Amino acid sequence: MGLACGIVGLPNSGKTTVYGALTGTDPADRQPHPFSTIEPKKAAVDVPDPRLQRIAEFIPTKKIVPAQMLVVDIPGLVAGASQGEGMGNTFLGSIKESEILLHVVRCFSNENVPGSSDPAEDTEII
Repeated sequence: MGLACGIVGLPNSGKTTVYGALTGTDPADRQPHPFSTIEPKKAAVDVPDPRLQRIAEFIPTKKIVPAQMLVVDIPGLVAGASQGEGMGNTFLGSIKESEILLHVVRCFSNENVPGSSDPAEDTEII
């Protein structure tokens, strides 16, 4: 497997929606409340590379195998997670296993999502 990309952010910031877009899935467990994702979700996705087809024109091969990336939907972090707040250090282990972090910041307001939308503050917390 290639690189692992962990999707991080506060609860209800849109991490699962981004995960669905990257993996081509529509997670049925999306909920407009914190901690609807309890366990990290993982999916391997092909990394598009138009150079592979061009190389195959010069070097015949039976199969073209693209690089893959593991995409991980990491449950929402809260302020103080490293001190045990929220789900605590449980989620931090998933972050350590990722070579790439994709930080999702909520820039929208929604009556079903608790809390205010302050992207700068959310970024600071993470």
